[in-house]
Amino acid sequence: MVSKIISVSGKGGVGKSTLLVLMLKHVISSKKYNDILVIDADPDANIGDIIGQEVGFKQTVGGKMTLLKDKIQKRQIPLEVSKNQIIESEVFDALIELDDFDLLEMGRGEGEGCYCSVNNSLKHIIDVLSKNYDIVLIDAPAGLEHFARRTGQDVTDLVIVTDASKMGFHTMERIVEVTNEVKLDFKNILVIGNRFPEDMKNLLTERVEKVKDSRVKFLGILPNDDEISKINLLEKNLLDISSENSFYKSAEELFAKIF
Repeated sequence: MVSKIISVSGKGGVGKSTLLVLMLKHVISSKKYNDILVIDADPDANIGDIIGQEVGFKQTVGGKMTLLKDKIQKRQIPLEVSKNQIIESEVFDALIELDDFDLLEMGRGEGEGCYCSVNNSLKHIIDVLSKNYDIVLIDAPAGLEHFARRTGQDVTDLVIVTDASKMGFHTMERIVEVTNEVKLDFKNILVIGNRFPEDMKNLLTERVEKVKDSRVKFLGILPNDDEISKINLLEKNLLDISSENSFYKSAEELFAKIF
């Protein structure tokens, strides 16, 4: 039975995907969990890029759903097979098995239309897949739609990442508001300031304290780091970053409060 399902969210561009990969490195290194699943629920599908894993459109859930839609239109699906059975089969086929964890890239549908059909499938996917893993890490889409559609209903811990900006703070506060409006029952909502100047730390702690929700806790801040930017630009695997890297060591201190 899964012990934790952790979703990392926040405004676009605050470093959610980077922090999730570093969190993954911490989880792997801790050896507390045998079976680890990473779900990249962001339509931009950044996790594969960050860990040096090329993922084609047909390998994503969005790609599988697009092909499935074509099969349905051409009446190539057996009538005796239920929709959930078909979706479940396609999702398991989209799983990318790596050495230390499995990766599922949600992607998005091809052609006209929005991300809705893929996003709606995520509720069922998390429920089915999570039963096979000890821990699940989810890179959530930027913004609020993900929560408004209740696709985070199985998540135990929500990590909200913000940068030192008015927009980042507002997104953090609105995410908390929306989770209450749609009654998403997270055990913990944890706030991390990323690329955050030390002399502005009080601004974030004060904003977190003003949020009237007992689940919301300030976890800490992380500075800017040139080595991480360089790894990203050189398209290297962020999981290979040295455990002695100062940013990673600071991040580990925060992650240790979660696990």
